[in-house]
Parts: sequence; C-alpha cells; structure tokens
Amino acid sequence: MKIIQELIDRGAEGIILGCTEIPLLIKQEDVAVPVFDTIQIHVDAAVAFAASKDNITVVP
Repeated sequence: MKIIQELIDRGAEGIILGCTEIPLLIKQEDVAVPVFDTIQIHVDAAVAFAASKDNITVVP
C-alpha cells in the first residue's frame, strides 16, 4: 500500500495488479485510483472470445 500511495503521489492515475497474488490482497476499495487486475482482464477476454460467433467452427 505504501508503494501504491507513493505512485499516486507521483501522479499515477491507475494501478496494474500484475501478479496473481496481489489481487487477493488489494481491492479497488483500498485504492483511490482505478486498479486493473490482469487475471480478471484475461479471464473476461477469454470468455468473450470463447462465446463469440467468430470462434465457432462448423465441422461438416
């Protein structure tokens, strides 16, 4: 939290939670700027891709 606050003090407008364990410890309500959970971003993108019509393969 100290490092995040120092980054915000230096002008950070968002924080990337780029390690799998960090989002277990730090939540959006703990930080005054937006946080980005890379695991959740990847999961959302994978689900959207899997559910998209562009991903459907028709086998004759």
